[in-house]
Amino acid sequence: MEGTIAMGIQLGQIAPDFEQDSTEGRIRFHEWLGNSWGILFSHPKDYTPVCTTELAEQARLKPEWEKRNVKVIAVSVDPASSHKGWEKDIEETQGQKLNFPVLADVDHKISDLYGMIHPLADPTVTVRTVFVIDPAKKVRMMMAYPPSAGRNYREILRAVDSLQLTDRMKVSTPVNWHPGDEVVISPSLTDAEAKTRFPQGWRTLKPYLRMVKLTKEAAE
Repeated sequence: MEGTIAMGIQLGQIAPDFEQDSTEGRIRFHEWLGNSWGILFSHPKDYTPVCTTELAEQARLKPEWEKRNVKVIAVSVDPASSHKGWEKDIEETQGQKLNFPVLADVDHKISDLYGMIHPLADPTVTVRTVFVIDPAKKVRMMMAYPPSAGRNYREILRAVDSLQLTDRMKVSTPVNWHPGDEVVISPSLTDAEAKTRFPQGWRTLKPYLRMVKLTKEAAE
């Protein structure tokens, strides 16, 4: 099913560690992440059109990633020398220089660890997978797109915002949520507990569905 990943990695597990070459030298993944959130994403192949637009957009969003304490890192099965040459094309055609490492997974070490090669889609390249990893190194979100469909990085940003907000507060984010929209108060909170946390009040649609507009201070 598009948008899901049928493989061994599951939400909440520790993201597999690895050591691999990249455009910025040898990288030990967990050590490289440090105390940051991380986005590990694969692209099928260097010198391909959709990937050229995607990597440029990922680089263009650097201020947004930094605001959220997120490090991004790409991976494909091409060697680092190929990545380096392709970077020039990306900058020339997209007007954006890359500012994050691209892993050279020639031996498929990372691709196999993370299930990035889907044989029924294409046994020779990685599909467009995305893993969002928190500072505890836990996998918090996974997405998969076919090679033909470019990702929506605004959606990935939105998902990171949701994860970070719901980690801080006893809330969930409803359908089509964006920062500043109402959120859902956790059903585990009683009304008395919710009153302490949300003195501004809320809308009760059902006992299990209480919508609250967060204060600016709480949302940040």
